[in-house]
Amino acid sequence: MAMTKQTFRDIDEYISQFPRDIQKKLQELRQTILKAAPGATESISYQMPAFNLNGYLVYFGAWKNHIGLYPTPSGMEEFSKELAPYASGKGSAQFPIDKPLPLGLITKIVKFRVKENMEKQKLKPKKRSA
Repeated sequence: MAMTKQTFRDIDEYISQFPRDIQKKLQELRQTILKAAPGATESISYQMPAFNLNGYLVYFGAWKNHIGLYPTPSGMEEFSKELAPYASGKGSAQFPIDKPLPLGLITKIVKFRVKENMEKQKLKPKKRSA
């Protein structure tokens, strides 16, 4: 069976394609990210929900057996001990779809990424007005 490639307009549309129990988890994840990063903007990037604040913060996506969180390699390194129980890659963590999301850990990761982006923003040269 071939899967049709879908293009999502926004995060609500992305979430709406999943069964209700998964939708609930994804909304919970979304709210956790927004609470940890006040002022973050939402978008769809690489066909996944993405959050930006002074640059890219995190992405997330739902898969057959897990919910993926993509906080960049630095976000993964910073919390490697806490993320150890989960399958992970260089820039991604996989949370089993049948277990509660580690919302406290996700909050810490997002706050770390906000701080990291703020630091990078401070280092950028200021544009002078003519």
